[in-house]
Amino acid sequence: METTPEQIPFLDLWEASDDDEGMSDERWKEACREVRDACEKFGCFVVRPYDGVPRDVVEGLFRSMKPLFDLPLETKKKNTNPKPYFGYAGDSQVVPLYESFGVENATDLDASETFTKLMWPQGNPQFCQSLNSTSRKLLELEMTIRKMVFDSFGIGNQFDSHVRNTNSTLRVMKYKASPTSETAIGLLAHTDKNILTILCEDEPGLQVQSKRGDWIYLSPPKGSFIVIVGESLKVWSNGRFHAAKHRVVMNDRERYSCGLFSIPNDGWIMEVPAEMADTQHPLLFKPFNFTEYISFFYSKVDKPKENTVEAFAGISVN
Repeated sequence: METTPEQIPFLDLWEASDDDEGMSDERWKEACREVRDACEKFGCFVVRPYDGVPRDVVEGLFRSMKPLFDLPLETKKKNTNPKPYFGYAGDSQVVPLYESFGVENATDLDASETFTKLMWPQGNPQFCQSLNSTSRKLLELEMTIRKMVFDSFGIGNQFDSHVRNTNSTLRVMKYKASPTSETAIGLLAHTDKNILTILCEDEPGLQVQSKRGDWIYLSPPKGSFIVIVGESLKVWSNGRFHAAKHRVVMNDRERYSCGLFSIPNDGWIMEVPAEMADTQHPLLFKPFNFTEYISFFYSKVDKPKENTVEAFAGISVN
């Protein structure tokens, strides 16, 4: 039997505002339901452009990224971090089209300045300002969506505590064009391990896998934001949310993107809230240290069936 192609939801979260003070209570509750539904069914959705993140802010960062990736390799490799995938990534035979930098807490101006001076000792105020401004705006969006998630389950009173135990990393990414007339993999299929990911791109290329295994190509309007559920939020939801597997497929055009990743603080114990487990939803995950989970994942990175969050922290349910 022929099936209808699945479509990732496109949400207008700010379409029904109450004057200049944000959404009305009714519209807020409706938006919370939409976000929760998308997280449960797809683990991904697209937020259409809105004034909260001005388009020129993100486009300014995209323009500033081009000189960054043109720097000498020895300079780029100064972006180091003891945590896997938190610093510079590139020059890889596995994903030769992919290159990226990571900046922890780029919402803090000092962190943005430190990274900028590492790349340009003489300074680059325009890049620094673009990096910091974009990070701050994306974090505002991430926190709004995370608040919607908490409110959708009726536990909004736990949101502030959750936020205090998390931080963020901004990754700026470049994908080279496919070297042939055929499409090529820019980034291998994977799930994110963090809480939420907010992506923006100057060219399409992202594909998201549905629960039934179909790859869905995303081509959102310019200025949109792609929201992806990470494994940590799936655990928090006691398995209600789907951590979407995704990949990047390249054509004959190079692609720049940036992503804000909300991440549990080092040493914070991730656990399912008591309100998320009941007789209909038995507890699926035991409390765990996120940093230890990341170490576990990378220790078995070549064994995808053994490095899942279920293998690390799952509870068997009879």
